[in-house]
Amino acid sequence: MIKHTIFISVFVSILSVAQVLLPAAQAQAEPARLGKLEFQNSGAAKAQADFIDGVLYLHSFEYAPARAAFQRAQKIDPDFAMAYWGEAMTYHHALWAEQWPEDGQAVLMKLGATQEAREENTPTRREQGFIRAAETVFGMTEASHGRSKLERDVLYRNQMRELYERYPGDPEIAAFYGLSILGVGSANRDYATYIRAAAVIMPVWNANRSHPGAAHYLIHSLDDPVHAILGLPMANAYIKIAPDAAHAQHMTSHIYTALGLWDDVVAANLRGFAVESAKTTDTDVMSKEERHYTYWLHYARLQQGCLADAEILLGKMRDRLNNNADGRERAYYGAMVARYMFDAEDWNAFDNWSAPEGVDIPTVHYNFARAFAAIKRGDLKVAKQFYKKLRAGGEGNPEIFIRQEEVDILHLELDAMFALAKGKNKSAEALMRNAHASAQTMPFKYGPPRLSKPTGELLGDVLLELGKTEMAAQAYQDELANSQRRTNSLLGLARAAAAHGDQQTSQEAYGELGDIWHDADPSLPMLEEVRDAIGDD
Repeated sequence: MIKHTIFISVFVSILSVAQVLLPAAQAQAEPARLGKLEFQNSGAAKAQADFIDGVLYLHSFEYAPARAAFQRAQKIDPDFAMAYWGEAMTYHHALWAEQWPEDGQAVLMKLGATQEAREENTPTRREQGFIRAAETVFGMTEASHGRSKLERDVLYRNQMRELYERYPGDPEIAAFYGLSILGVGSANRDYATYIRAAAVIMPVWNANRSHPGAAHYLIHSLDDPVHAILGLPMANAYIKIAPDAAHAQHMTSHIYTALGLWDDVVAANLRGFAVESAKTTDTDVMSKEERHYTYWLHYARLQQGCLADAEILLGKMRDRLNNNADGRERAYYGAMVARYMFDAEDWNAFDNWSAPEGVDIPTVHYNFARAFAAIKRGDLKVAKQFYKKLRAGGEGNPEIFIRQEEVDILHLELDAMFALAKGKNKSAEALMRNAHASAQTMPFKYGPPRLSKPTGELLGDVLLELGKTEMAAQAYQDELANSQRRTNSLLGLARAAAAHGDQQTSQEAYGELGDIWHDADPSLPMLEEVRDAIGDD
């Protein structure tokens, strides 16, 4: 209990100090620490500092302060074409599937009412290329007008490629071209597209190890279990490159999560949360970013075996459900409850963590977990009620949004559990194998596992229960290839390997768990089993 009291104290202290010190630092006009870059442009010398700040913020997806910086540059130099470009691009969030074309158009219209006027007011051909690309992404050109967002994104990428080929070696063109490749590929991730983006951005990183965009976009390019190890230097560097950018601090946890470096995931999101929360003194408001960081922090705490700390975070999110929480915030809560239940293997979790009466939780994770828990408790009638509530969606949150193909997989998982509960072992195994096969055809998604109970892990659980220990071990190993150092899969592997006589694999898995759970709750149910296995008193 002392450890968790310290955690709360440190967490609150971080936020309190940040809230006190940040306004003081701003009052002294100390420059924000955001990285370093050079961006050739024709703006007035006095406007350069604000313009560069805007670009630095833009590279770290800190869109509101980026917008303010570009507007300051415009005020100093009303003819600064690239300052209007920068402000417009704050309305294009390439990797978040968000875009506000009308706002972007309005900014560019300040530069000139027509395409011809904007070109005339932009001094160099290179800068005209940036402006034309922005016009394209916001549907202001003949080719892009009336097109869908994805179609405009593709046209924008193609224009950035032309600019990249026309000005080889220009770091800012290369960085934004690489981001445009990622933006087109983010809807349906494939390794080839992301590695192509990395190849474009890597020279920027090699030339300037303080470039926030290079570090940031390479992390996005490499945040999968296969390539994440290549992104570790960028993640470690990005912490120091942009300590005053909240998203930069969180972003490092993409690589750490892919590698199962749970201590680093926790530290990254605590830093991000502290920087983000320091922007306001209103403790009743939680920004979209703070919810995002809390979601990742919660998952990492569960992996560390720090259930009490995870409960603190869950409690903070539950308290907010009665505070006019929007759909996105409620969806986060539903996903967090589901993760807590599965990772703690607490089938009675909803006795304490169900949503308050009258509060709708718009996420399939929540109803799936409730159905699963009811099956585990033997209440198949209640389980069927929640089974029927599984619907695709997630209130526009790409992190929580579940597609119909994924809902179908969750139905198969529950069908398997129903069959297992009824003693239909062959059907249970067949259903789980179908679920796992379907999941393996889905495109990889970064971050915490898309499904709150990954199919490889659940297949291993089912096979282990059926006594098929060698097959179970293989299923857990398959899951660990995608969810590195995920503790429930490691524990399953340790047990399955021991059961079929593979003591080396079992000891390695138990040993890795011992390393991950170095600071776990003393009351963690599985901790004694791990310590007994590795001989740790």
